[in-house]
Amino acid sequence: MSEIQQQVRTILTAPDEETARTLLNRVLQEYGEKAPKAVKVLEEGFEDAKAVLALPESLHRKLRTTNSVERLNEEIRRRERVIRIFPNREFTLRLLGALLMGIDEGWSSHRKYLDMDAYASWCKEQQEKLRQKAETWAS
Repeated sequence: MSEIQQQVRTILTAPDEETARTLLNRVLQEYGEKAPKAVKVLEEGFEDAKAVLALPESLHRKLRTTNSVERLNEEIRRRERVIRIFPNREFTLRLLGALLMGIDEGWSSHRKYLDMDAYASWCKEQQEKLRQKAETWAS
């Protein structure tokens, strides 16, 4: 793995947005002239990538990858290869709907891909912080 790849990985695995932004600025300064295209892509994509950093750290790893989407696409392709010919649009929508409902049921009843309890408690903490700020501003 190249040095710039390691530094980008460090940015994406930062514990919070402030740290990630500091690391980003270092990379932008260091590689701005050496790799302008890479720096431009990194700079433009940072806002999207940092959205994950605002959420609980326990969810970062699963949310910053596209593994679940890739797995879903793979399952759809697998079914499509078996059927091969779709008679009409309605049939296709029914098939995809049934497939997605089955996958959702599996995610709901079996092991959890994302621990939404951690997310719910994080949301409560965020609401409490906002309430405290509002009270501080009001006084």
